[in-house]
Parts: sequence; C-alpha cells; structure tokens
Amino acid sequence: MWTPERHDKIISLLHERQRLTTDAFALELGVSKETVRRDLIELEAHGKLSRVHGGAVPCSQHNETQAEASYQERVRLHQPEKQSIARAAASLIPSGSSCFIDAGSTTHALAQALLQNVRELHVITNSVEIARTLAASGDIETHLLGGQFQTDVPATSGDFTLGEIARFHADFALLSPTALNPEHGALDYAWHEAHVARAMLARARTCIMLADANKLGTGSRVQICPPTAIDVLVTDARAETGMLERLRHAGVKQTIYAPH
Repeated sequence: MWTPERHDKIISLLHERQRLTTDAFALELGVSKETVRRDLIELEAHGKLSRVHGGAVPCSQHNETQAEASYQERVRLHQPEKQSIARAAASLIPSGSSCFIDAGSTTHALAQALLQNVRELHVITNSVEIARTLAASGDIETHLLGGQFQTDVPATSGDFTLGEIARFHADFALLSPTALNPEHGALDYAWHEAHVARAMLARARTCIMLADANKLGTGSRVQICPPTAIDVLVTDARAETGMLERLRHAGVKQTIYAPH
C-alpha cells in the first residue's frame, strides 16, 4: 500500500471509530508500528488528525475533554518500551536514596525494576500496586500515602494525600505523565493525578520523567510542570530526534534513551 493510500485509510478509520491505537492501525494496514507512527506524525503536521497517548483521534476531538485510555488498557500498551524505560530509570537511583513515585503503568514497571537494581531505598508512593510490589523487598522501605482511594487507577489522592506529601523531602521524584510537549511540559488527564505529581515534584531535589515515545509531542488537560522543571527525561529508542531537540530547547536538562 502506497503512502497516500495508507493516509486515506487512516483518516477513514478515524472518522469511523473516532479513536484508534497505533497497534490497531498497524493491524488494519498490515504495516509495522514504526510506519504507522511516521504516518501519524506526518498527518498531524498537516492538520489531519491529533496524536494522543497510544494512538490518534480526529482533530475535532482533540480538546481538553478528550478522555485517555483506561488504566487497564494502558498497562497492556507498549510493555517492552515501558520495561526498558523502567530499567534505565532504576539505574539512575543510588542505594540509600529516597524517592517519590506516582501512580501509573510505567512507574509500576519501574517498581519492578527497582527490586532488581536498588537496595536500601525509601519510597513514598500513592500507588497501591507499587506499594504492594515493593513490599516483596526487605531492603526497600515503602510508605503508602493515605487519602481518597481512586478506582480508575489504584491510588490515593486528595487533600489528605497532598498533606502527607508535604511531610517529606526526597532525593528524586519519579513521575510518568500522560503527555509531554515543548509548549506545556508534562501533563496529565486527571486533575487529582496532576496535583499529586506536582506536590511530589515540589518536595524533591531531582525530577525524573518517564515517558515512552508515544507520549512525546502530545497534549492533555492539566499541567504538571513546565519543561524547565524536568531534570531528566527517560524515553525509549523510538523517540524522534527533532522532538527531543525541541524539548531540550524548551528546558529539559537531560534526555536518556532506554536501550532495547
């Protein structure tokens, strides 16, 4: 299938289904996910669609109320990339460090990587899954933040959670946003998740953002922080060089490619 034919098919599928993942496009078109990603970038540049985390939507739907995929769906997406990002981020954390970790599928992969890489760590998290994972280690002291329990993502949030975060100072805030772009920095879809991430960032010396290539250059509803607040971005090898250069110019201090 020639490129113009693929592009027409992509637009047709979006009008029919309103939202498709990169994996679904690849299956429908019979091409690789990398080919689909290049097509989506080109179509977005021409105003034909809007890329969102994990896929694309018609331009008319890419606004502040555009819902992100469910947590269970996000857990299944891009697992190899998330695991490589998690390993690379875990390697940055020295033993004896204290860390805030927010709730998300990528940060849950990070918790699993920390079990293999780091000893004598103090973790403060609002994620029930991360706390449960780290409880398997006798070397990682884990503090699960109290607060209002959220059912969409198994985590706590709200005023009580924010008040507990304010009791701590940490070496690192390890955060995984919904989207990351040069104009607005790191963003989240849910207000309560963004508030928790922002509070963790304010109480940490170093901010490490974990974001796979599908999140870069996309948008969402609530800002966590501007690019200048990000000390290290850990992404995967599929990230576009041009986008990373734009993020660097916007203020992201260091970028690390996670190996395959």
